Amino acid sequence: MAESRFSILSEEFAAAPERYFGWLREHAPVHHEPAADAWFLSRHHDVRRVLTDHEAFSTRTLQVRAEPVMRGPVLAQMTGAEHTAKRRIVVRAFTGPALQEQVRTLRANAVELLAPLLARGRTDLVNEFGKPFAVRAALDVLGLDREDWRRVAGWLAGVGEFVTAVTLTEDRRRACLELAGELEAHLAPIVEQRRRHPGADLISALCTAEFDGVAMSTREVVALMVNVLVAAVEPADKTLGLLLKHLIDHPEQLADVRRDLSLLPAAIAETLRFTPPVQLVPRQAERDAEFAGTVVPAGATVFCLIGAANRDPGAFTDPDRFDLHRPDLGAARSFTAAAQHLAFGTGLHQCVGAAFARAEIETVAALLLPALDEVRFTPGSTYRETGLYTRGPVALSLDFTPVRTSATLPYHH
Repeated sequence: MAESRFSILSEEFAAAPERYFGWLREHAPVHHEPAADAWFLSRHHDVRRVLTDHEAFSTRTLQVRAEPVMRGPVLAQMTGAEHTAKRRIVVRAFTGPALQEQVRTLRANAVELLAPLLARGRTDLVNEFGKPFAVRAALDVLGLDREDWRRVAGWLAGVGEFVTAVTLTEDRRRACLELAGELEAHLAPIVEQRRRHPGADLISALCTAEFDGVAMSTREVVALMVNVLVAAVEPADKTLGLLLKHLIDHPEQLADVRRDLSLLPAAIAETLRFTPPVQLVPRQAERDAEFAGTVVPAGATVFCLIGAANRDPGAFTDPDRFDLHRPDLGAARSFTAAAQHLAFGTGLHQCVGAAFARAEIETVAALLLPALDEVRFTPGSTYRETGLYTRGPVALSLDFTPVRTSATLPYHH
């Protein structure tokens, strides 16, 4: 497989990226993709270097990749005092007492959605539960009406497509921008209303906060809201599906977690390492940079291949094996900036929602695993993952012993 013939944009790569990670790390650790005019890095230490050296590798590329559909700058584009102040407001909504309150809402939300599915003894966990749950959870955080979840999900799909497409046709570009405009038109009046009548939600916190003595404009608040929605929704439903898939594939580990739910954080962390839902993180080289003897020119777009970095034998022992008991996982720090895996990014722009993502998946899994007796893949169903930038199961069809009573879904942990 000569590098000149290999393409990350090919159908072969899209079908099973993990088959090519080892080859990339060994033979093309700095792979240039002419069609995207971008460089792809696959080694753990190179990816960590790019994500932590903010002067040499900026988030300037997001002006083109994200800002048009986010309707303004996103957190990852900000630096200095502005980044610190605005990030702090958002982080506060995802940690501490606010997070405890959200866990109660998450659990009630999950019980409501799960009860009818569990009674059937068969469900597509991704489409019937994961996607609606992730959107509703994100709306709850912002204090938005969860009855709107289907419309919001449609708009967010357009925003997500724009941000995560490595190449985009002019028609799709126009369609995505239109959907982003509709989402902004939906959110802007809500921001104005919260400005006049603030509550205890994240939108009100953003509306009433001042930066350098000046309140944020409606457009700035909308941009941060869309930022939170995309970040909360995109990875969550994928991670839940992937977690269940890996545990069913490894019955002895599934049995371990069922016996001891305190192993859940490790199972989630290993899922994030083994199959990170966000596979690509873009940066822009601010000056010429050398990796493995290849010079990436100043101004170039650099994509960090998170999936490949997370399976680098230089960072993890036997990395192509799913093992929630692995000693080099560091489960306790897997949801912090000190994580060894890079699924949340790292450094200054590490994902603000890492603690929330953990709470969300953990809450649902703690409800699901005890309830799903004799869980197995539905006979005849096929399993397929899609996505180059964000990746996850298209569906996850499961059979299990029907749950006759909602008493199996406790509200306590």
